[in-house]
Amino acid sequence: MKPQRRALLLGAAGWCAQATSRAAPPTGAPAVAPDNDGEDRVRSGRVLRFPRDHGAHLAARIEWWYATGWLGRPDAPTHGFQLTFFRSATGLAANLNSRFAPRQLLFAHAALTTLPGADGKPAGSHLHDQRIQRWSGASDAVLARAAVGDADVVLGNWSLRREGPLWRADLPAGGFRLGVTLTRTQAVLLQGDAGYSRKGPDAGQASHYYSEPQLAAAVTLQVGSNAPPVQGQGRAWLDHEWSNQLLHPQAVGWDWMGINLFDGSALTVFVLRRADGSALWAGGSFRSASGVLQVFAPAQVRLQALRKWRSPGSGADYPVHWQVDCPAGSFQVHALLDAQELDSSASTGTIYWEGLSELTDARGLRLGLGYLEMTGYARRLQLP
Repeated sequence: MKPQRRALLLGAAGWCAQATSRAAPPTGAPAVAPDNDGEDRVRSGRVLRFPRDHGAHLAARIEWWYATGWLGRPDAPTHGFQLTFFRSATGLAANLNSRFAPRQLLFAHAALTTLPGADGKPAGSHLHDQRIQRWSGASDAVLARAAVGDADVVLGNWSLRREGPLWRADLPAGGFRLGVTLTRTQAVLLQGDAGYSRKGPDAGQASHYYSEPQLAAAVTLQVGSNAPPVQGQGRAWLDHEWSNQLLHPQAVGWDWMGINLFDGSALTVFVLRRADGSALWAGGSFRSASGVLQVFAPAQVRLQALRKWRSPGSGADYPVHWQVDCPAGSFQVHALLDAQELDSSASTGTIYWEGLSELTDARGLRLGLGYLEMTGYARRLQLP
């Protein structure tokens, strides 16, 4: 038995033993969605169809819906926010007719960054929380479910759903609460080759991947149970991605950037790294405000770390200042707060850095704001 599968079996069994008293009663067979004649499989040439592909792809091994954004003025942002809902097919209990069967795991992360000077916090702050729940696949499950026909993910009292041009999320987290409404202002951006995105040198390392950049964000946030809610406006970015293989065996993690530029364009850059820091694979895209899309080949993307920050918690050294060279130009990406590490050991088992950052040109002029994500620095990235 592979160590990863053994750990998953033990973890799922242990979690189920703790969660049985809270689970919905077994009132019928789980309504597990079929593979729709291969429509959940990741393959070149598959045409993404909406709204169905906003929903879950239960036969795919790994899937996530991911939204990030900033609040305030472009020249003076006050907060950054991040929310991610993950789904992982366990490969367990396929023939067990029970609502307790752990066929799927759903887990989620939420984070709120308060920048230095905002809310009277001279040093800034970074709050985050996480949830995890096993799911049989029943479409009417109460504690955790992910709809197939359109985006509607529920994990306890956390939720993310799509309503026409709107994405809505409610995340009452530990120490803070986020109520998020994201409004589409541009067409969906299909990453890679019409939504088929290579993530490594082998054909198995690929995903179906689309983005919704330049979303208008309206956020109600509350820090502490006694503080009054605060309304904020800004911009956001949403990704939805599903695949059957997370990483090439040589890859330990990735560096990813999704930036909304102030002129209405959108920049995506990613590099998958080996243990020695060299690039195994790279890619990304640039879409102009007029809608012209340019997709980057692996050899066209180069990232160079200019400054690192050492986490006092994990001891990992994260590059928080990057030189970025790609077909769209040469830029620098700076974290607006160094301490934006997330320890998700209680859900995904990973430790990673995810934070609000700025994109500047060679003169230091701020061109846009977005999120930088760095995985595999504390230890090799693995998901349940």
